[in-house]
Amino acid sequence: MQFSLSEKYTADYVIIGAGASGLAFVDTLISESNATVIIIDNRHKPGGHWVDAYSFVTLHQPSAFYGVNSTELSQGRIDHVGLNQGLSELATGAEVQAYYDNVMRDTLLASGRVIYLPLCEYVGEGRVKHLITGFEFTVQYHRKLVDSTYYKTSIPATHQRQFAAAPELTVIPPNALPTVLHNAEHGFSHFTLLGGGKTAIDTCLWLLQNQVAPSSISWFMPRDAWFLDRKNTQPSAEFFSDSIGAQASQMEAIADSTSLTDLFLRLEKAGVFLRLDTGVMPQMFHGATISQAELAQIRRIKHIVRKGRVESLSTAEIICTQGTDSPTAHSLYIDCTASAITNLAVEPVFQDKIIKLQTVRAYQPTFSAAFIAHLELLFDDNEKKNQLSKVVPLPNNVNDWIEMTYRNMMNQFFWSKEPGLKEWINNQRLDGFSHLIRGVKFYHFEKLKILNRMRNAAKPAITKLKIYRELLSSTKNS
Repeated sequence: MQFSLSEKYTADYVIIGAGASGLAFVDTLISESNATVIIIDNRHKPGGHWVDAYSFVTLHQPSAFYGVNSTELSQGRIDHVGLNQGLSELATGAEVQAYYDNVMRDTLLASGRVIYLPLCEYVGEGRVKHLITGFEFTVQYHRKLVDSTYYKTSIPATHQRQFAAAPELTVIPPNALPTVLHNAEHGFSHFTLLGGGKTAIDTCLWLLQNQVAPSSISWFMPRDAWFLDRKNTQPSAEFFSDSIGAQASQMEAIADSTSLTDLFLRLEKAGVFLRLDTGVMPQMFHGATISQAELAQIRRIKHIVRKGRVESLSTAEIICTQGTDSPTAHSLYIDCTASAITNLAVEPVFQDKIIKLQTVRAYQPTFSAAFIAHLELLFDDNEKKNQLSKVVPLPNNVNDWIEMTYRNMMNQFFWSKEPGLKEWINNQRLDGFSHLIRGVKFYHFEKLKILNRMRNAAKPAITKLKIYRELLSSTKNS
């Protein structure tokens, strides 16, 4: 709907942000109620951080898990070439952007109950500022204000650099990499990557796939990370033993572990976790998901500097929080240090007249947003809704995995006890694995064995997680 800057807008819900979570929330509202919605977004088109993503980005989990419930993102394909060969397709950044354009136009706006206000900033107290003209107008909501920007996602193209760099050095975000190298006279013979997360992995893979020799890459990695094996996240029946089997193996590893270190090593042995260097114990876990083929590629890079975060760059030295290193001449510096999530604080999702979208299921922000919207429509009592939407905190270090996994398992347990809620979840496109379990027949003996393993290990795993939570809490408070 085209909007006029002279108008005052009123709707049942006002949504701040047109990113993945905000649109998943609105999609459920529109599908399951007659609610009217105003979406305020400071970007020029829907898609949130995807609008500013680097050109070679893809989802790192199957497309089937992403987007909004009403509209399929995945085309049901298996990749036959590349580093994701044999696994479910991963939508590219361009495909995700086109998808959200279509969702906005063909589903949300087509409903006649959604007003979309791009290039606008919500400044508080119902006031909105148009970013081009500076004109301010007002919005009112009858029911709730929904903040889908609570996590304050940071991306390479727009984040504020936290290290100093000498002016004679060239430091770029990954977005600029293809453009810089397209110039045959760019003058760079070496590439120095800064950062240890998924963006750095993507950048390493892009360089290697474009024939940059591993010896021409230096990787400054503040912390090593545990990764998830993408083979264990596949939504199709032929991967049942991998996807559901990994969940059973995870519960068994927790139940049988004797210490936190032993737990993570058991998860690695079971094929749940992967790491870059088996001689280095990771301290970071962000839920990054990679294939075995991708892992083999990044292992080709041998010059990995583990001296903490980079603080400053010059032609003489690279200063890190845990030491210094010598720079390589004619190097292009690629800044991959943006932290995807800059706000890890946990708050109740439902707060009087405000909803703060957060994850209520591990690794699945869009499912979480759709689920929260369903709770909003299902119950009137905020206390009840908050009981069923305990935030599953986003992990940063390896120990955060304990709290995340515990909260995730407890949420699943309480949802299964709520009349009608389990059925709703089972029928949602964004729920990745329920249909796999639901499709198991009495004669699928191997699959039944996996489900029995999972059931038998569930209670012991919860008990062990409680022990680890208490241990971490007492260590933190001592």
